[in-house]
Amino acid sequence: MPSEWWTYSLRDFLLFSSRTYYRLFELYNAAIWPAQLAALGLGLAVLALLLRPSVARGRAIAAILAGCWLWVAIAFHAHRYAKINSAAFSFAAAFGLEAALLIWIGILRGRLSFERCAGRTGLWIFLFALALEPLIGPLLGRGWRPVEIFGVAPDPTAVATLGILLLASGQGRWALLVVPALWCAISGATLLAMKAPDAWIPPLAAVLAVALAIRQRPTRRRTGRT
Repeated sequence: MPSEWWTYSLRDFLLFSSRTYYRLFELYNAAIWPAQLAALGLGLAVLALLLRPSVARGRAIAAILAGCWLWVAIAFHAHRYAKINSAAFSFAAAFGLEAALLIWIGILRGRLSFERCAGRTGLWIFLFALALEPLIGPLLGRGWRPVEIFGVAPDPTAVATLGILLLASGQGRWALLVVPALWCAISGATLLAMKAPDAWIPPLAAVLAVALAIRQRPTRRRTGRT
């Protein structure tokens, strides 16, 4: 007689081991080198654009993010992750959708503005994803080969995007928050199933970003009326 559904844990739905998962990142990093250096350069370019915001620079930021999300959709999810996870093609489609939304909302319609940033928490989240998140794996003893870097790996790309969107104003940012937040939840569940000690980082970033975005809404409405 089959077990009841409530007797299952997250680990029962995991299709691979933690060793296989991190080995995937090792092979991926080796295959795309030196794309990681270019991705870090793009991250620094985004930081420079954020420090001197304008509507035109907002379009440039959206273009960089769109390129990163499209890269991860194709190079990581569709070509690599799909080898160990059958859901990876759905993840690739979601990341492709985020890239398309960034192009439509941020570039073509110019609805992402960084001229009136409310608070700096978003900037700290972005800096964490860019500079500190890649160090977590090595600090936990996983070494440098499976390191995850903004622009080419899904987790830091999603976390960085959440931080950037917290700094943005405009009606379009709510549509752009959905996919990164959902990915952070999925990634957190995957890491939790593998009993990874850093499993809390992606979902915490998502919860923090969404909560702060909700909190900013009335502030920006009052600012617009004065």
